[in-house]
Amino acid sequence: MAGVPQTRVAFIGLGKMGHGMAGRLLEAGFDVAVWNRSKAKADDLIRRGARWADSPAEAARDARAILTMVADDAASQAVWLGPDGAATTAAAGTLAIECSTVSHRHALDMAAALRARGLVCIDCPVTGLPDAAARGELTLLIGAEPADLDQARPFLAPLSQTIRHFGPVGAGTVYKLINNLMGAIQIAGIAEGVAIAELAGLDMALVREALLGSVVASPQVLRHAPRMIARDFSNPTFTAALRHKDARYAAELAETLRLELPLSRAAVASYARATVAAPDDDEGRIVEVVSKPHPRD
Repeated sequence: MAGVPQTRVAFIGLGKMGHGMAGRLLEAGFDVAVWNRSKAKADDLIRRGARWADSPAEAARDARAILTMVADDAASQAVWLGPDGAATTAAAGTLAIECSTVSHRHALDMAAALRARGLVCIDCPVTGLPDAAARGELTLLIGAEPADLDQARPFLAPLSQTIRHFGPVGAGTVYKLINNLMGAIQIAGIAEGVAIAELAGLDMALVREALLGSVVASPQVLRHAPRMIARDFSNPTFTAALRHKDARYAAELAETLRLELPLSRAAVASYARATVAAPDDDEGRIVEVVSKPHPRD
């Protein structure tokens, strides 16, 4: 891409997803400044040519685009609008691309605050696992004005070949919350099914075989059922705490729409229990929470 080596980009938040995304921008030839709460997560990116910044503000200085991938509303607020936030140094016209999964209300409020500072806002949560992030195979769920999205495409192209533009800022977040809420319901349901099978004394090897070859064998079943049955939660990709946060944000959005969603509320409650038990462990460990029988009255 002509001119890319002179194009500065800031990437803020180097967790499992952000790390791979920042790496893709480096591979595409951008001049990438990175910031993360823990510098150790940036070490290999620095060896590959990224520039370490001591704050989001430093990362954003002179950047044409700023991308963030952080945990929640509070983290997003801090890295954009905190005392050393990216918005304190970003020039007017800079692309502000929020890739984090945040609440709908936060997405709208943040966009308004950043626009007031002259920034161009793109709502860009993603779907896909960390290995897809590292390969540039994420799906991007966009909320933006069409002209703003056109400006952002050169910075998004290394991350994905699939961009779904749902409407104005906030629309991408609406769909992402729907997606992750449905995931929470499905994964909690898988855990409950596995728990019933185990406590009823079924042959779990046969249960595994039957599930994977059945009409209920969704991608979530294919991914989680074998791990739950084997109690193998090595190499976690998504934590119970993050799943609970996303489901809670979705349920809060549903409340503003005056919807009664009992399955959603149940999934939020199930993941609240899993988060108390093991917040930073793989989300599939919810099976260990639901597998404990309640004492009889």
